[in-house]
Amino acid sequence: MKVLVAIHSPVLAWNIPPSHVERLRSDFPHHTFLHALDDGQAVGLISDAAVAFSSQVDVDQWRAARLLRWIHSPAAGVGSMLFPEMVESAVVITNSRGMSADTIAEHVIGVTLALFRRIPLAVRRQAQRQWAQDEIGGPPSNKLVSGARVLIVGFGAIGRAAAARFTALGASVTGIRRTAGQASAVEAPEAVIAGPERLKDLLPESDVVVIAAPETRQTRHLIGRAALDRMNPAAVLVNVSRGKLIDERALADALRGGQIGGAALDVFEHEPLTPDSPLWDMPNVLITPHTSGFRPDHWDAAVALFSDNLRRFDRGEPLLNVVDKRAGY
Repeated sequence: MKVLVAIHSPVLAWNIPPSHVERLRSDFPHHTFLHALDDGQAVGLISDAAVAFSSQVDVDQWRAARLLRWIHSPAAGVGSMLFPEMVESAVVITNSRGMSADTIAEHVIGVTLALFRRIPLAVRRQAQRQWAQDEIGGPPSNKLVSGARVLIVGFGAIGRAAAARFTALGASVTGIRRTAGQASAVEAPEAVIAGPERLKDLLPESDVVVIAAPETRQTRHLIGRAALDRMNPAAVLVNVSRGKLIDERALADALRGGQIGGAALDVFEHEPLTPDSPLWDMPNVLITPHTSGFRPDHWDAAVALFSDNLRRFDRGEPLLNVVDKRAGY
């Protein structure tokens, strides 16, 4: 069986190392692995592949694929693959949800603490060689995670991992997920679980709002002007999901007008974030360049998960992390 490996990006860190493709060839000598280094090569190689280990299968590749039965994404988000023909097809899509939950959860804690303790301001004053004790220690005073009310929008693996860490630091956590009625204390002991209809009521009383939901038609611009208007003026907004869940123009206006206290953004509506974005220069914004999910052993973990699924595929067993193509995740 031929397996296409097509995990390439202009960002160096998101390219699968050739050594890991060789590892797959060594571990599965009965399969033929085709390694595409760009979209053009992928279109040419996918025609005979039954399996694609790929971060993106676009319409051109789809039309060239004659034997494709299964796609495994090394990322959690697969929204760009869910064009109508793919959704209606029998091709199974699996993803890597949960693989980066711990590292993203630690990132969420880190940036929340940074904003609460006004670390970005301290770094700017350090660069200016200014002793800013009164400025940093004065009003609005540094805040504590202990006792804070945290709202996590999207309570999958990342949301649960973040909730466990916030709870350990003494915060109270409410998680929003689409299937709130199916949650139990055993499933989510770290948080109170609510449905999406509670978002508007929970925003005003939350000190931290973490966006960890998948991007779907229903969640695009979930945090727009109306939601931002309802937020606690001292609250911070953390986005580690997808940039399109937040209306960036509305967010910039809210930050500029003091409607919310600050934001830590790892993802953006368009990446890379353009140099003319007003978010760069805002003192209450902490920007990271879509790096919250990366960990030192990232490709080891990604290949291990795909390998586990490939063995299942070979044996005709149920695959891990099957995507509901109609729901979008």
